[in-house]
Amino acid sequence: MKKLFIATILIHFIAAGLMAQGFDKALVTAQSAYTGGKLEETHYALLQAMQELDITIGKEVLKLLPPKMEDRQVKTADDNVSSNVGFIGATIHRSYGDTSREAELDIISNSPMIAMLNTMLNTPMLGGMMSDANNKNVKVQGYKGRLTASDLSDGKKKYELQIPLGSALLTFSAGDCTETQMLAMANTLPMQQIAKLIQ
Repeated sequence: MKKLFIATILIHFIAAGLMAQGFDKALVTAQSAYTGGKLEETHYALLQAMQELDITIGKEVLKLLPPKMEDRQVKTADDNVSSNVGFIGATIHRSYGDTSREAELDIISNSPMIAMLNTMLNTPMLGGMMSDANNKNVKVQGYKGRLTASDLSDGKKKYELQIPLGSALLTFSAGDCTETQMLAMANTLPMQQIAKLIQ
């Protein structure tokens, strides 16, 4: 009960800063349910409030992202922030370029893949066994990540970079580029600012 009360107070302070209608509505519902002794309804309303908060944070992350990756312009029509079904957290998506030279960024908060990826990145023997010409561990702005290359049908390469940011998984992929270009594009992402927002 005490934890629930503290969580409600914390959410009040966050709500004052965000002023999101959906968040405020869920918070009022949670307070009303808690006062009425309906703990299951209170819990559900607090989860709704947290989902609204995650979506608001996701929209703030989109504002931090660069307007282009090399010569690939942002496609804001593809921007999307959605709530993760069954989990607290959100999925943030952005695309760059056209279909032949597309780059995509996805950030999934509270990703279930984090534990496995962290094990590979932080266990030298395991990381070494799983490294070859197409898979290797890299560092981008001080963050460890896993870079995977695959061949496209036209003979060009596509790269996928996965970087854990706390409990979130950042996945950046791009085709028709070299490894050097891929890492240069990844270095334009404001990793530290993103990590602060989504934690």
